[in-house]
Amino acid sequence: MTERIGARRGLLGPRHAGHTVPTDHLGALSLPVGDDGVIIGDDAEGRPQLIGFHRPVPYDVLLIGGLWTAQVLALRAAGTGARVAVETGRVQAWTTLAQAAGAGLECVSLYDVGRVPPTGATVGSPVVVIRDCGMRPPRGRVISSPWQSVLTLLPYLSPVAPRLMRSSALVGIQRVSPDEAEQIGRILGLARAESEALPTLADGVTLWVAGREHHWVMTSATDAETGLLGTARRMD
Repeated sequence: MTERIGARRGLLGPRHAGHTVPTDHLGALSLPVGDDGVIIGDDAEGRPQLIGFHRPVPYDVLLIGGLWTAQVLALRAAGTGARVAVETGRVQAWTTLAQAAGAGLECVSLYDVGRVPPTGATVGSPVVVIRDCGMRPPRGRVISSPWQSVLTLLPYLSPVAPRLMRSSALVGIQRVSPDEAEQIGRILGLARAESEALPTLADGVTLWVAGREHHWVMTSATDAETGLLGTARRMD
């Protein structure tokens, strides 16, 4: 059963014309708004896990982890039809990905820190902003808004991390030091076993936390992603 992290809306397959329903059943119908989500990996039972980036409300995601995972998410978000804007202080680390994404279409754009222009996100043209701005990302003028989600990447716990953890709808944590794990556990209300596991995580494993929902997810690259980004790694 495929799950979307942080949202229990269910998944619908392709829509087909010609289906009918009695009038008195119309009130029971509901359709998800936006895409079905970006597959971020599998849980311990092998079930695919998704993040629904395309939403009619602001959506903030924090990833305390490696560049590799953030880049996989960028590629997969672009694959759902989103425009991806990367705000980064290390443009060279993203250049190959931006050139390869979209089969020549400009679906991944790179910007220096503080230089992301208004994106004009709409339901028909959603945007995912990825902020790869180091340990202390400045408060940017680009914020989450309807149809524009923001994912902030922090390589390690930093002074701004507690604020971002508390304000983000979804937080992902990869391997961190024991001291960092203890602090993260206090802020997010993790079980002791979860906090103690964080320093031991393998490359590609992330604990995703959305309120009371906690999911251990292994992100495995496709052959194409491995050819472009290499194998999973926590350190860059």
